[in-house]
Amino acid sequence: MHPKILALAVALAGSLQVFAQAPGTLLGDPIDPSVDFTKLESVYFQADNLTEFNAATGAGSLEWKRNARHAIAQFQMVNRGFMGAKKNEFPGSQYDENPALPFQLSFVSPRTIRLRMSSRNFPLRDEESLMLAGAVPADKSWRMEETSNTVTYTSTAATVRVTKKPWSVEIRDAAGKLVTHTLRENERHTFSHWPTTAFVRRAEDLGRSTAATFAMAHDEKIFGCGESFTRLDKRGQKVVCWTQDGMGVQTEKMYKPVPFFLSSAGYGVFVHTTAPVTFDFGRTFDEFNTIYNGDELMDLFVFVGDPKEILSEYTALTGRSPVPPLWSFGLWMSRITYKSEAETREVAAKLRANKIPCDVIHLDTGWFETDWQCDYKFSPTRFTDPAKMLSDLKTDGFRVSLWQYPYFTSKNALFGELVSQGLCVRDDNGRLPADDAVVDFSNPAAVKWYQEKLAGLLKLGVSAIKTDFGEGAPTKGIYASGRTGYYEHNAYPLRYQQAAADITNEITGDRITWSRAAWAGAQRNPLHWGGDAENSDSAMAAELRGGLSFGLSGFTYWSHDVGGFVDKAPRELYRRWLAWGVLTSHTRCHGSPPREPWAYDESFMNDFRRAVELKYTLMPYVLAQAKDSSANGWPMLRSLFFEYPNDPASWLVEDEYFFGNDLLVAPFFDDTGARKVYLPPGKWIDFQSGKTYAGAQWHDMASGPIPVVLLVRDGAVLPMVKVAQSTDSIDWQNIEQRLFSAAK
Repeated sequence: MHPKILALAVALAGSLQVFAQAPGTLLGDPIDPSVDFTKLESVYFQADNLTEFNAATGAGSLEWKRNARHAIAQFQMVNRGFMGAKKNEFPGSQYDENPALPFQLSFVSPRTIRLRMSSRNFPLRDEESLMLAGAVPADKSWRMEETSNTVTYTSTAATVRVTKKPWSVEIRDAAGKLVTHTLRENERHTFSHWPTTAFVRRAEDLGRSTAATFAMAHDEKIFGCGESFTRLDKRGQKVVCWTQDGMGVQTEKMYKPVPFFLSSAGYGVFVHTTAPVTFDFGRTFDEFNTIYNGDELMDLFVFVGDPKEILSEYTALTGRSPVPPLWSFGLWMSRITYKSEAETREVAAKLRANKIPCDVIHLDTGWFETDWQCDYKFSPTRFTDPAKMLSDLKTDGFRVSLWQYPYFTSKNALFGELVSQGLCVRDDNGRLPADDAVVDFSNPAAVKWYQEKLAGLLKLGVSAIKTDFGEGAPTKGIYASGRTGYYEHNAYPLRYQQAAADITNEITGDRITWSRAAWAGAQRNPLHWGGDAENSDSAMAAELRGGLSFGLSGFTYWSHDVGGFVDKAPRELYRRWLAWGVLTSHTRCHGSPPREPWAYDESFMNDFRRAVELKYTLMPYVLAQAKDSSANGWPMLRSLFFEYPNDPASWLVEDEYFFGNDLLVAPFFDDTGARKVYLPPGKWIDFQSGKTYAGAQWHDMASGPIPVVLLVRDGAVLPMVKVAQSTDSIDWQNIEQRLFSAAK
C-alpha cells in the first residue's frame, strides 16, 4: 500500500475509534433532563385538551397526545421531528394511547399561581417539602368566570385564563398586559420541532421527565437561576440546575443553582422539585422558554409583579433569611490556612496593632492534627489551650469560625464510626457509592451524630461553622429518606446546612453558617459565599454576576473571597476587589497566603484599612438595610433594575449594583482607575468627592482614595458612626445622620 494511503487509513481508523469510544459523563457531571427529550427511542406525550375541569376547585384531567420522535432526512441533513404514535405497550388493553392525567390550577396569593401537571395517574397531594417554609396557603380572593371553553380567574394583581380545548394557560397583569402564556408545538409557524408542554417516557427505565414551555417576548430578559456566573441576562442560555463544585467562577457550573427565575415581562417561576432542572431560555428556539424537569410531576409556582414583588412572593413561599448576628457584618480575616494557636493570636494582635477593624478570624483546613482530616478536634500539638484562645479573642472583639466538610476518607478515624453505625450514604448493594463516607443528613441519627460533634466546639467558644462542600452527594446513592441521589443530590445542601444552623442557633443563639452549596430554600440558613474564584479581573466580574444572580434568586446575604482564592492575590487586584468587597453584606479575605495586608507594603495596608473603615463607618446603614431586606425577602446586593424596573437601560447593566436602597456601587475591573458608569434616573452624589451627577445617562468616572465608584441617591440620609475596631465597640449612642442632597 502506498505510504500516504496507509497513513490516511491509519488516521481514519484512529478517528473512528475515538468516536466509537467517546467517554461517558464523569462523576459529578450535571444531569440534564432536556437530553431525555431528544431521544428517538423515547415516547412523547404532548398536552392536548382538558377532558375534565372543575372551575371552582381548579382540578381536572389533561389529555396528553402520544407522539414519537422520528428522523427526517432532507436536503443532505437529518432532523428530529414529531409524529403521532400508536400504543406500544402489551397488553394494549391495559394502557391508554392518549392518557388523561391529573392537572390542577390553584392560587396562593393575589400574585401567586400554582400549576401542577402529573405524568402518572396519581392524585395530586400537598406533602411536606424541604424547599417550602411551611404549608402552601390558599387564596380565596380570585373571582371566576366560565364559558363553554374558557375559565377566567381575576385577582387584584393578575388574570389567568384557562382554555380547555386546546389546553392553554394565559397570564396577564393587573393592567391587562399579557406577561406570558403556555405554548403548544403545533401553534408555531416553524420548521423546527421541539417539545413544548410535554412529558417523555424514558426508554432506559420507563421513568418520566416533564417539560413546560412558555412564550417569550422578543425583548424579554431573564434573571436568576441561583449563583450563575454567566451573563446576568440568561436569555439565549441553557442553564442546568444541578449542584456541583464549580472549581471557580468563570464557568457555567454552579455551586448554588436555584430552580427559579424572574422575567422583565413581569413574572417569575419557581420549579418545585429537587430533581435536576434545565432551563432553555430561547437558546434552542428564540420564542420558547422551556423548563425541563427530571421529576414526573411538574409543579410550578408563577409570580406576577415587578422584581421586588416577585421576590417577596417567592420568599414568602420558600422562606426568608433571618438577620445574621451583628458581628458577622464585620471583616472576616482568613487564608488557607492558619495552623496554630500562636499564628491565630499573632494575626489578631497585628490587626489590632495596625488599627484594622475586624470581627472574625477564620481557621480553615489546618486546625486539625492532620490538614484536611476533619475530626472536629483542635490539634493538641499546635493549639495548646483552644478554650482560652477563643475566650481571649472574644474579649478582644474577635469571633472564631471553623472549617469542616461532610466527606470522610478511610484514613479518618471517624470513617469506621460512620460506616459501622450506618450514618453514611450507601449504594444499591449496601456498600459505599464512592471512596469516602458521606454523611447522610436525611438520617436523623446521622444529624444527631453530626450536631454532637459541632456542639462540643460551639460550647468551647466557636461562633460559626463553615459548611464547606456539599455539592457532591452521590447521585447513585441510596439515602435513609428512601430516595436515590437523583432526588437527594440537590437537597443535600439544605439538609447539611440546616443541621449546622440549628445546633449553632441552639447553643449560641445565632442562626449562621458560612456555606458554599445551595438550593431553593437554603436562604433560611444564612449565609453563603461565592466559592473558589480565580485571581483575575474576569473572575471578579464573574463573581459579581454570580452574586447578583444569587440575590435575584431569593438570597439576602452573600459574600466572596476578596482578591480571589487560587493564588496569592495580586496587589492591585486585591486592592480593587476589597473596595467593593466591603460593600457587600459580608466581607471575607480568604485564599492562598498571604492575605494579611501587612504582608504587602505599608501603602497597601493604609488602603486596606481605609476600605475596611468605610464599612464600619456605614455599619448602621448596613444593619438597617439588612433588617429591611430580610423582612421583604430582598437581596442586599441588587441589580440596577431591581430599584429602577421602569428604566429600560437599568436592565442592561451587569457590572454595577445597589448596596441596599441608597448606595450605587461600580467596581473597577482593571488598573486604569477609570470606567464608564451608568446612573439611573435622578441625581447622584459621589460619596468620596461630593460631586453631583445627573442620572439616566453614562458618565466617565475616576477612582477616589478608595478604588471604587460609590454614589448616593439624591436625598438619602445615611446613618453613620465613628470607626470602631470591632462591632462590639461601636458607639451606638452617637449615630450621625448624614444627608446627601444635590440641592446643597
